[in-house]
Amino acid sequence: MTTDLLSKYNVPTPRYTSYPPANYFHEAFHEKEYKKAIIASNETSPTHISFYIHIPFCPQLCYYCGCNSYPMEKKDIVESYVSAIKKEIELVLPLLDKNRKITQIHYGGGTPTAIPLHHLKEINELLLSNFECIDYPEIAIECHPGYLTERHWLQLVEAGFNRCSIGIQDFNTEVLRTANRRPSFLPVEEIFNILRFHRISINLDFIYGLPGQTENSFKETILKAVSLMPDRLVTFSYAHVPWVNKNQLILEKAGLPSSEAKSNMYQQTNSTMTVQGYVPIGLDHFVLPDDPLNIALNNGLLHRNFQGYCTRMTTGQVYAFGVTAISQLSTAYSQNTRSIPQYIESINKGNIPVMRGYLLNSEEQLAREVITTLMCNERLNWSELAQLIKIPIPEIKSRLTYDASKLKEMEEDGIITLSPEEIKVTKKGALYVRNVAAIFDPLMRNGNTLRFSKPV
Repeated sequence: MTTDLLSKYNVPTPRYTSYPPANYFHEAFHEKEYKKAIIASNETSPTHISFYIHIPFCPQLCYYCGCNSYPMEKKDIVESYVSAIKKEIELVLPLLDKNRKITQIHYGGGTPTAIPLHHLKEINELLLSNFECIDYPEIAIECHPGYLTERHWLQLVEAGFNRCSIGIQDFNTEVLRTANRRPSFLPVEEIFNILRFHRISINLDFIYGLPGQTENSFKETILKAVSLMPDRLVTFSYAHVPWVNKNQLILEKAGLPSSEAKSNMYQQTNSTMTVQGYVPIGLDHFVLPDDPLNIALNNGLLHRNFQGYCTRMTTGQVYAFGVTAISQLSTAYSQNTRSIPQYIESINKGNIPVMRGYLLNSEEQLAREVITTLMCNERLNWSELAQLIKIPIPEIKSRLTYDASKLKEMEEDGIITLSPEEIKVTKKGALYVRNVAAIFDPLMRNGNTLRFSKPV
C-alpha cells in the first residue's frame, strides 16, 4: 500500500459494524421505545432471532481492549448478575412471536468463560426451551484460553456450544505481556484436539497493530495458526481509542507500529492466508472455500450483525442481554446501562435498564442496507439491491449521499472499479472499504464532531 494512499484515506471513519454506529445513540431512547421496537420486530425482516449475552467480567484487563469489560467480581455478585440476565430474558420473551426461530446465540464480553460455566449452560437451556431453531444454529462463545483447563473446554461442549472463538491475539508471549494478556493455559494443539473430537467449529482471533509486533513476527504467528487449520481465522486491526479506554495510553507509551507497518501486516496476512487456501471475507475474516460465508460472498448474500459475519439466510434481529448489551432490531438499537449494580437493581424491579438507543428513519434503514451490503460483499450491484429492498435504483441514489465525482476519484486511485451496474472494491482498496461506505452515509453528509478510529 503506497504512502500516498495511506495519507489520503487513513482518516477517522466509522467502522460500520452497525449503521448508524453506536456513537450516534442517545439517552432520549428509553425502555418504552425499546419494548415497542421489540413488538414491531415480529412483523419485520429478518424474521429469525439472534440472542446475545454479555458477560462483562475479566480476570485481567487487557490494555488494548475497547469492549465493555470490568474486573472480576466476587462470587455473590456474579451469581446475582447471572440471575438478572435470566430475569431480563424472561421480561423480553413474552414480547416475541414464538413461531420465530433461533439462528444464533452468542456470548461476548468481557470474558464469558471467566464465570462458572454451568451458568452458561443454564442460560442456553432457557433460550432453547422457548423457541425452535433452524437446522444447524450457531451457538458460539468467545473464549480466553489463558484460564481454561481441559475440564473447562469439556464443560463448554456440555453447555451446547458448537463454535468457539479462541482469543489468541498473538503467539508471541512478549507482545502479550506488553498488552497485559495471559497466554493460553493449554497448548493450543491440545485445545484443538479436544474441540475437534466433539466436532466443535473453531475460530482463532488475532490483533495486529500492538506494540512489539513486526511484519515478520506477525507472519510467524499467522503461519503457526494456519498449521492448526482453524475453520475460520480473524485478524482484527487494533483500534486506538484512548478516549474510550485510557489503558490504551500504556500501549501508546510502549510504542505502537506505524500505519504503514500495520498496512503491511494486513497485506502480508491476506497474501499468506490466500496461499494457504483460505478466502478473505470482509475486512478481517478468512475462511475455507466450502464455508457458508464464502458461498454467500460468491452469491452477494454475505451479511453481518453484532454477532459478526453471517449469511442472509441465518442472520437474525439481535436481542441482547446484560450490561451495555446492544439489541439490533429492524427499526431500532437499544443499549443497556453500564453499571452492574444498577443493572441488577433495575431488573429485580421488573424493568429493562435501557441507557440509550436509536430509532432509524426510513432513509437510515436504506443506508444501512447499502452500507452493510458494500461492507460485507465488497461490491454493490444496483439491480440486485433494488430487487432485494424493492426500491428503484434512481430512488436509492437520490435518497443517499451518492456522489459520482467522489466515486470516480476513488476509481482513479485504484480503490474501486465502476460500471453502470456495479461498484466493486479492489484488492488494493479492501483496507479502505469504510471510506467507500462513508460516501453513502447521510449522517456524514455535512461532517460531524464524533470521534472514530482510523482504518489502519
